[in-house]
Amino acid sequence: MSLADTSFPTGKNYRSSHTGHGVGKADTVFENGHIYTVNSDSEWAEAVAVKDGFFVAVGSREDMIPYIDEHTQIVDLKGRFCMPGLYDMHTHPDLTLAPGYAGYLDVGLEDPTPEQVKEAILSYAKSNLDREWIFGQYFVHFQFKRDGIEANRSWLDSFISDRPVAIHDRSWGCILVNSKALELAGIDANTPDPRNGYIERDSITGEPTGILVDGAYALIHTVMPPTPAHALQRAYQEAIHYQTSRGVVGTKYVHVCENRLDALKVIDDAGEMTLRVEAAISWQDDIFPVRRRWELLAGERHYYRSDRLSANAIKFHFDGTQGSYSAYLSTPWPGESDWRGGLNLTPEHITDMVVDMDRRGIRVIAHCVGDGASDMFLDAIAVARKRNGPNGVRHQCAHATVLLDENLPRFAELNVVAEFSPVGWLPEPYARGREVLGKERFDRMYNFKGVIDNGGLAVMGTDWPVSNINCWIGFEAMMTRKNPWFDNDETFHGQPISVAEAIRVMTINGAHCMSIEETAGSIEVGKSAEMIVLDRNLFKINLQGNVHNTHVDLTIMSGKVVWDRNGELVDTPQQAPLKPENVQNFYERMEG
Repeated sequence: MSLADTSFPTGKNYRSSHTGHGVGKADTVFENGHIYTVNSDSEWAEAVAVKDGFFVAVGSREDMIPYIDEHTQIVDLKGRFCMPGLYDMHTHPDLTLAPGYAGYLDVGLEDPTPEQVKEAILSYAKSNLDREWIFGQYFVHFQFKRDGIEANRSWLDSFISDRPVAIHDRSWGCILVNSKALELAGIDANTPDPRNGYIERDSITGEPTGILVDGAYALIHTVMPPTPAHALQRAYQEAIHYQTSRGVVGTKYVHVCENRLDALKVIDDAGEMTLRVEAAISWQDDIFPVRRRWELLAGERHYYRSDRLSANAIKFHFDGTQGSYSAYLSTPWPGESDWRGGLNLTPEHITDMVVDMDRRGIRVIAHCVGDGASDMFLDAIAVARKRNGPNGVRHQCAHATVLLDENLPRFAELNVVAEFSPVGWLPEPYARGREVLGKERFDRMYNFKGVIDNGGLAVMGTDWPVSNINCWIGFEAMMTRKNPWFDNDETFHGQPISVAEAIRVMTINGAHCMSIEETAGSIEVGKSAEMIVLDRNLFKINLQGNVHNTHVDLTIMSGKVVWDRNGELVDTPQQAPLKPENVQNFYERMEG
């Protein structure tokens, strides 16, 4: 069965043919379920009828009878809990998966020690004598600090100095390089900092230490060969397969260039995109060069547009990360008299850019870790609304790690999405690095409840590979504010949200974030038939420790079953194109 069979009908067909009753018999009826619709007018149903990829009836089994004939396939949901598909609003599958397919270095550990990083580099160098660059992932800056070791070029030079080495920090906030890499990139004491990052320097000589922060590490990528096309295609395809198996029907791949868009288009043209993707073009060379940025923004981005793919968004790094003390705060960092972190753009640049993108109808997705960065972003959107009017462009505050209380109402007032990465508060060594923000800020990190209670729109993004790609982990964490694996851990704080609120965050709010809420995100007549069938009822379980390991039995996308965990629809018209064996290797590598 070809995945091309799962493509959406056009908007024109939807308006003329999928308005509810009188549209003819259904292709499929899914019955005998506990279906949570996320439709406030009718929250629960036991059956749905689907025709041409859209819901034509939602209600009781008896309500389905007029839509059934001898050609209608009946699928028994066996009393299981069902809900709309999930939306992961921030992820970078290319950053983790493509390096493997390109043959780059992979340390292979979540939080490697400096010695483990050294061993991995030396082993890779020995096994890849034909490669000029030793490039890959990850070291963890926080682990080096904890072990009392300076992560710098001198440390790398002490065991490998004849070949260029570049290794990313797990937060993707910085890159560590040796002297040879700096030499090839032409980076020395006289090299100015780029506008979107900085070169860490010796306080006396001004010489680069070997740590390049934020956009500064694009100076290294510029002199390296680009990631091969085949590696990008395999990376995105594998991520799409995995996300589909986890019930994701809409996602955002942020930070793309023309090469990455080409890879996504190959998958889309082959009919193998089993979810919707919004790709956000990099505004600056934050990670890798974007050589046709201005052509893409001028209109070339529309070349990639389809029912499943859009590139009408742009990603900005307003500030840095907490691990590198570069997140931009509203007041000085703890222990500092005046250091508030760094802005990658001037306030004037930010405002003019947001106003311009808003006028063009391009969504701005702004990386804002510090409360000072998100404050500036909201100020810029306020100017855009004043100059351009309420044009409906729904911009996105990415990460929104810590927000000022006075800014919570502004998300609703300005029609801005607050995107959180709740996996990040888990008490693991990497996440504990966030405590450097100070207790007062730490206690109000990822404030879902604050935004929701003030009428705003909150969504979740895994931010993989910074956090785990399994969005069910964050799904649980936003409802418990605890580590899913430990009942007795009270280290982390914040206010939980309810099951119903969390489901909205993961479904209809995501559709809003992709500007498709009129046609997706809830189970309603006339909307695209997207639904997931779970192995547990989220309203009837003890949440702590029992949501992160949820299994998705069926994923239904545009009326077609695209994932069937147990093979229950094999040899039927709804046989899924994606099989468990397609993702088993991914599960083992990424989830252990």
